[in-house]
Amino acid sequence: MRVRVLILSVAMIGAACSAQGTQKLPRNAPEATVKNVPATTGRANLRETPPPFTMTRIGTFAEPFALAMLPGGAALVTEKAGQLKLRWADGSVVTVGGVPRVAKVDQGGLLDVAIAPGFASNRGVYLTYSEPGKDGAALALAHATLKITQVQCIRAPCPAQASLEGFRVLWRSGMNGVGGQFGANIAFAPDGKSLFLSSGERQRFTPAQDPEQRLGKILRLTLDGKAWPGNPQYKAGGVRAETWSTGHRNPYGLAFTADGRLWEEEMGPMGGDELNLILPGKNYGWPIVSNGDNYSGQPIPDHPSRPDLEAPKVWWNPSISPGGMIAYSGAMFPGYRGNLFIGALGGQALIRVVVTGDKAMAVAQWPMDARVRDVAQAADGAIWLIEDEGALLRLTPKR
Repeated sequence: MRVRVLILSVAMIGAACSAQGTQKLPRNAPEATVKNVPATTGRANLRETPPPFTMTRIGTFAEPFALAMLPGGAALVTEKAGQLKLRWADGSVVTVGGVPRVAKVDQGGLLDVAIAPGFASNRGVYLTYSEPGKDGAALALAHATLKITQVQCIRAPCPAQASLEGFRVLWRSGMNGVGGQFGANIAFAPDGKSLFLSSGERQRFTPAQDPEQRLGKILRLTLDGKAWPGNPQYKAGGVRAETWSTGHRNPYGLAFTADGRLWEEEMGPMGGDELNLILPGKNYGWPIVSNGDNYSGQPIPDHPSRPDLEAPKVWWNPSISPGGMIAYSGAMFPGYRGNLFIGALGGQALIRVVVTGDKAMAVAQWPMDARVRDVAQAADGAIWLIEDEGALLRLTPKR
């Protein structure tokens, strides 16, 4: 039985998930290895160990949320207030025009950014954001084309300008209103023909189990935002036709490993953050079960009490408050190929998870001393991190 931590403050309750899990673990133990970490579902809080990489600050942004790498070394960065920034490979930064108006409320704003399959030829960009409405904000998914314009200056070279053209909303969650936890992460299927979108339950609990609401779900959509024909309940139409999995709280990271498996990490309540293997038609239990407790102190039955619901492969208590996640495939850290890297917000760390088939093992937790919002892999194999406080970092192996 887990220990239940019931000491709360008003600030902690109000923060819900954006500031949870600030407890830090000692740094005096060696990094875990595959040999001494059991390949089973279980709690994965690790002692922090010295990072095996060098960190270089390569940029600064205002309340960034997501990072997407472009061919040639450039990157797109979303800022929650509604700015999309393009960082060129030389380090210069321009603001991208044509971005929609967003509702910067609770944990909302301009959220994820992802480049479309075939970007080199189609220049497609996908965005998620909290769209303002009459009764509050709701999650929206949109597509546009990134246009680059070279401006001629008289006395000195001018940086190329960028804008979004043909912007159109492809999908809306509906259910406007208050509450954070938009989820909003995008992952493309390995064949590039469909996309997966995480949709948080907006701190409303019951929508995660309601098959007629798009909240608390992972959706599989066509590249035009329609229900994917291969979805488990496609023939039912409506929300059911779009749904890939259900019973999620605040699903943030989505990543495919090389074997085609889809992994997701999400924020639990007070404790109980999860790493899940996402399977079609499965129910992941929120708010029926969790390995954490409600912020009110009200306990929630643990996952083992409902074997009919999918349990996480790895879980954390106390919380790490997971942010973005990647499945690493680069050349710069060859020993980490196939591993998952998870940014921790409250945990202020970068976490490495070894994945073998349908099993996952958290093996390292490296302190970053800042809230890690998103993780990306550059073309050269370097790992890039963006922090809540605004720093953009490039990680390379220690020499």
